[in-house]
Amino acid sequence: MLVTLHGIARAAALARRVGTDHSGLALIEFAYALPLLLTIALAGTEVANLAITVLRVNQLAMLAADNAARVRSSIDDTDINEIMTGMRFAGSGIKFGNYGRVIISSLQANGQTGNKAGYKIDWQRCFGAKSTTSNYGVAGTGATTAAIPYGVKPGGLATNVAEGTVPTPNGALITAEITYTYHPLIAPAFMAQRDLHATQTFPVRDRAQQTLTNNTAIATANQRLCDNNHLSAT
Repeated sequence: MLVTLHGIARAAALARRVGTDHSGLALIEFAYALPLLLTIALAGTEVANLAITVLRVNQLAMLAADNAARVRSSIDDTDINEIMTGMRFAGSGIKFGNYGRVIISSLQANGQTGNKAGYKIDWQRCFGAKSTTSNYGVAGTGATTAAIPYGVKPGGLATNVAEGTVPTPNGALITAEITYTYHPLIAPAFMAQRDLHATQTFPVRDRAQQTLTNNTAIATANQRLCDNNHLSAT
């Protein structure tokens, strides 16, 4: 009987020590919280990467439009190839050539009168393996009709004078439209693939001849045309 009572007392004492022992509690709490903390950290990393990619896509659009607008005297397909080579290197960190496309257009007055007066896309060049089209139309749009009466705005054609951006008289306006498919850094569970868009416009500076030439006789296969036969990451 004494042995039994003694055993009960020892068991009770052990239970009291266990009840008041907090060693290892922090580790257990951390183990419970770790999945939530890891999820928040990974999601935050994905959001930050998306924000950086959006910034880089906008910078690439600005680079394309600015470089095409600053070519002096006249512009040739060799100039376009140099600009697109720069785009390929500048966008290599996000694999822009593989997942994106830039469309450079030159907007000019169409020289028409009356109800046909407006603006035209005189020429258009592209780079990237992603299949997409311009929000403004293809080369030749507006050449003989008022298809572009008020100029352009980000994302499409202007519908009134107040919102339209137009070239200066006898000048040209360069637009660069980019579409880029964002691929998640970690896993689609945190963020799905999505298309990012950016548009930049720059007026041409100090260029007397706005028509795009091909003085070096670059073969059609090597020109940066915008049809599906010229989809290329390089």
